[in-house]
Parts: sequence; C-alpha cells; structure tokens
Amino acid sequence: MRTARKITVQVPAGLLEKAQRASGTGITQTVRAGLGLLAASQAYARLRQFQGKVRFTHTLAELKADR
Repeated sequence: MRTARKITVQVPAGLLEKAQRASGTGITQTVRAGLGLLAASQAYARLRQFQGKVRFTHTLAELKADR
C-alpha cells in the first residue's frame, strides 16, 4: 500500500455487520476488502467483454503440464 488516508464514513450498522461476518475480519480490513472488490469490478467487466473472442496458442494440456 502506498500512502493511506484516514476517513470517516457512516454506514448502516446492519450492512457493516453482514460484511464483517462475510469477511471474518475487523472493520478496517472489511472496508479495505470492499473497496478492493469495487475497484476490481471495472477490470472484471472489461475482461468479460473478451469472452469467446480470444484464441489461445496453447492447449489446456500444455498449460497444465507447465505447472
């Protein structure tokens, strides 16, 4: 992590509790995980645009053998 910013955020208590249960972590880690997922969602959307349009030069067997 580069630099950190301290913020104050008001969130619904129920939403925070659900998120903490799902993550199994404290408030800070839960918020960081949620922000990370939100940031990554744009990249996931761009990758979905390629579905079925990319031709691979290696077979699945070749990829498995390369482990």
